[in-house]
Formats: sequence, C-alpha cells, structure tokens
Amino acid sequence: MSIEPAPTFSTEFTSGTFARITGRVQGVNYRRSAKRQADELGLIGWVRNADDGAVEMLIGGAGPAVDSLLSWCRSGPSKAEVSQVETREATEEELKTLPESGFEVRR
Repeated sequence: MSIEPAPTFSTEFTSGTFARITGRVQGVNYRRSAKRQADELGLIGWVRNADDGAVEMLIGGAGPAVDSLLSWCRSGPSKAEVSQVETREATEEELKTLPESGFEVRR
C-alpha cells in the first residue's frame, strides 16, 4: 500500500493588480478600510502609503473579488476624496512581495 503525498498549495501568483490611488487618501483611514474590504473578499495582498501622498495596493489574483475591491477604491472610506485610481498588471518582482496569506497594511 503506497501513500500519496498530500497536495501542496502554492501561494505564488502568476497574475495580480497594482493600484495607485491619489487624492486625499492618507490620514483618512484608507489603508485600514482597504484591508477590511480585502479581508471580506478573501483577497491576498498589501496596501501602503506612498511618499507623495498616494496609496499603493498590490492584489494577488484576478476575478470578481479583485474587481470589487478596485471598485471600492474609487470612493474609499467616508472621509477620503479619491481623485484617481490607476491600475496595471503587477510585475513578477511585485508578485514576489505578496504575503503568503491575508491582506496586510504596510508602512
């Protein structure tokens, strides 16, 4: 009787989305609210403040959950004033920075 090894789950993503959100988005609870939204959608990734006042976000995967988070980004939490949400496909190097699980607020 042979025992098959258990399948392993790979957390390496082959696709992802990088988003840059501009406007009045720092100091208004944007990152924490984005994490809450991402957690509710079961997404993996991170969000951080950029030095120029923007917020940057990396989301692993594709599909309706990602689209839903990006749609939320266009308005953000109640005190945010979003001017623009720019998105592009994440690079291989960026995908390597994704956490193994969950969505993180980074500094």
